[in-house]
Amino acid sequence: MKLETERLLLRRWQESDRAPFASMSADPHVMRHFPAMLDREKSDALIDRLENHFETHGFGLFAVERRDTTEFIGTVGLQVVGFDAPFTPAVEVGLRIAANHQNQGFATEAAREVLRFAFEDMSLTQVISFTVAANTASQRVMLKIGLQADPAQNFDHPNLPEGHPLRAHVFYSLHRE
Repeated sequence: MKLETERLLLRRWQESDRAPFASMSADPHVMRHFPAMLDREKSDALIDRLENHFETHGFGLFAVERRDTTEFIGTVGLQVVGFDAPFTPAVEVGLRIAANHQNQGFATEAAREVLRFAFEDMSLTQVISFTVAANTASQRVMLKIGLQADPAQNFDHPNLPEGHPLRAHVFYSLHRE
């Protein structure tokens, strides 16, 4: 399974993605809005879980590759929300782009194609997204791809302890019939 845009290839994970994904997952800039950076072992385990999600659900977080250089630059895709919340069950669009590829429109380009895939190919009727309140870059991407903020659904992430600086999350969604 793969998706294509003008500049990007969104595809299943390959063995060659493991090292650059581990590097990205250990980058303090990339991971500043995540609870922790990942060492190689945890990064590889995450790729294994992402691939398993594809097998289980027929969709997942894709590895993102630049078409001009074939370089791995991040991950964008869909995943089933893995915790209980008032808005679950739900499918979220998620993204993580390597620092040297941020602010070039890649996340928006990939996320637009993922939304097209969600609604046209997967026949989903709603896609959500959420991020920590301080992650304004991801919030801009959400707005650019058409998701709408829903402050009534903002929440404290249940997997983070009370008082954690990343616990407060903002909620966005898009509904299509």
